[in-house]
Amino acid sequence: MMADQLDGSPVLAEVLGDALPALERFHAKLAEEGEPRGLIGPRDVDIIWERHILNSAAIVPYVREATAGARFKTVADVGSGGGFPGIVAAACLPDHRFTLIEPMERRVEWLSECVDLLELSNVDIIRDRSDAVIAQVRKRKMHPFAVVTCRAVAPMTKLSGWTLPLLKTQGRLVALKGRSAQAELDKAAKEIVRFGGQSPRVVEAVVGPDLEPTHVVLVDKR
Repeated sequence: MMADQLDGSPVLAEVLGDALPALERFHAKLAEEGEPRGLIGPRDVDIIWERHILNSAAIVPYVREATAGARFKTVADVGSGGGFPGIVAAACLPDHRFTLIEPMERRVEWLSECVDLLELSNVDIIRDRSDAVIAQVRKRKMHPFAVVTCRAVAPMTKLSGWTLPLLKTQGRLVALKGRSAQAELDKAAKEIVRFGGQSPRVVEAVVGPDLEPTHVVLVDKR
């Protein structure tokens, strides 16, 4: 098995804190099974810590900020896939309740295995598309969420309709994005307003000391 460039680095404990032991198990599972199961690319095997785990953990301060003072710290992770950012954020935020929304059966199976391996008691998994969950929220069969997270799911023109309707009033979308984040927001301005979003902005999020930062899109729900 290929060694990870950050194996043994003090950066891991500095960023991940008490979640590190659980995320070490997640890392080991990803390193062994991630590529054969189609969850990470072959060029990612030696950079899992930075590209996937620390990158996902970069949203944690923004989730905390969004739920500060909230009675119910609920988070929906749309298109959870390999567990980015949902599994990582759930390990880092044990006082938050996470719902991972993923339509593909093989990925749901993977997520279930990870929840068991990491002993995450704060995670539920729904095998469905986000529009089906939105329908449940609109029918009041499910409560809207304080935060919705996602990573590499779709451009903001589509993502706005898949995420913002899941949010309660004054909730927040926290989406990991690439360098084109601001251009995506500009292009999606009408969709963001249409689905109840306001104050869309891009922040440069810290991944770890001496590591390249990532981009996070924040949109508040009216």
